Amino acid sequence: MSDNPASQPRRFHLLFVCLGNICRSPAAEGVMRQLVEQAGLTDRIRIDSAGTANWHTGKPADQRMREAAAERGYDLASLARQVAPSDFQTFDLILTMDNQNMHDLGQFDPARQHEAKARLFCEFCTQHKETQVPDPYYGGYAGFHHVIDLLEDGCRNLLRHIQRELDLPTT
Repeated sequence: MSDNPASQPRRFHLLFVCLGNICRSPAAEGVMRQLVEQAGLTDRIRIDSAGTANWHTGKPADQRMREAAAERGYDLASLARQVAPSDFQTFDLILTMDNQNMHDLGQFDPARQHEAKARLFCEFCTQHKETQVPDPYYGGYAGFHHVIDLLEDGCRNLLRHIQRELDLPTT
């Protein structure tokens, strides 16, 4: 392949966002990362996650979420970070887990120049009727599994969406 950037295949940059980046968004990153690897598209799709708050920066995902994800074969290896204004230039699509995250995301793009890049994750869910991914942090263990159910549903459809965006065959 040539060193000419114009000859390089287009890459898609995807960011998942929740409040603290220790439950929902790192789980979405883990689920999506596995789907992208299985589809052989790791060289074409970059995945990251972030939180609108900075409370947990540098910390791993919540232990309960890591355990629930591991039970389904997902590795949540990322460390929490806060959304940065530069994320709006870097990422093609920014998916928030709930309406409050969507609202809070606005503080990083006060001129609203990039708001078309931000969408609610549940827009990609077809097997569940929820419009928001609930925060499992203060609930029981079942809440973490429910979040993963939603993420698996939405990420499958999201992968097909990105494949269409990149003019690739869908899986």
